[in-house]
Amino acid sequence: MTIKGLPSLERAIAAFSRFPGVGRKSAQRMAFYLLNQGEEAYLALQGALSEMQERIRPCVLCHNLAEEALCAICGDSSRDTTLLCLVEEPSDVWAIERASLYRGRYHVLGGRLNPLAGIAPQHLHFASLEARLQKDPPLEIILATNPTVEGDATAHYAARLVQPYVQRITRLAQGVPTGGELEYLDESTLYQAMMGRRVY
Repeated sequence: MTIKGLPSLERAIAAFSRFPGVGRKSAQRMAFYLLNQGEEAYLALQGALSEMQERIRPCVLCHNLAEEALCAICGDSSRDTTLLCLVEEPSDVWAIERASLYRGRYHVLGGRLNPLAGIAPQHLHFASLEARLQKDPPLEIILATNPTVEGDATAHYAARLVQPYVQRITRLAQGVPTGGELEYLDESTLYQAMMGRRVY
């Protein structure tokens, strides 16, 4: 049901509806909330979104989100350089970090292999991964792609690529449900998955 006579409000609702997990009713509540808050809320939201667009860029080393050349994790000298965790998206880094267990470094692939959608290895950050391994190989690579058909295919490809450079390749195991997304898992589930990883 559209809101007649208020096309600007309808456009705002449609924009909010494009966010993951936000249906039309939730989008409508967001739009009405902003209307009730007044100009200050609009300006705060506009400012935050503009600043995010201007300042956030990929980390030059791992492709995580950053506001400097290196992300906070790559710039942290206390992180364990012997462990490198491969994930699909920056949101997966955040999910693993929430569990406060893993202290190694990351490499964000920028998606997953999907031949049907035209996503081949050259579309992901495999070239920069290989260059990174040639320069400074870790002892262990943890394959933390999502447990989907595409995620498994990506993990398989990555395992073959990294094999010449590392002593140990592991994959997240128990705790991660098939078809699930790391971004939406709770800390306990991620803890079990990280602790129960196995040799790939």
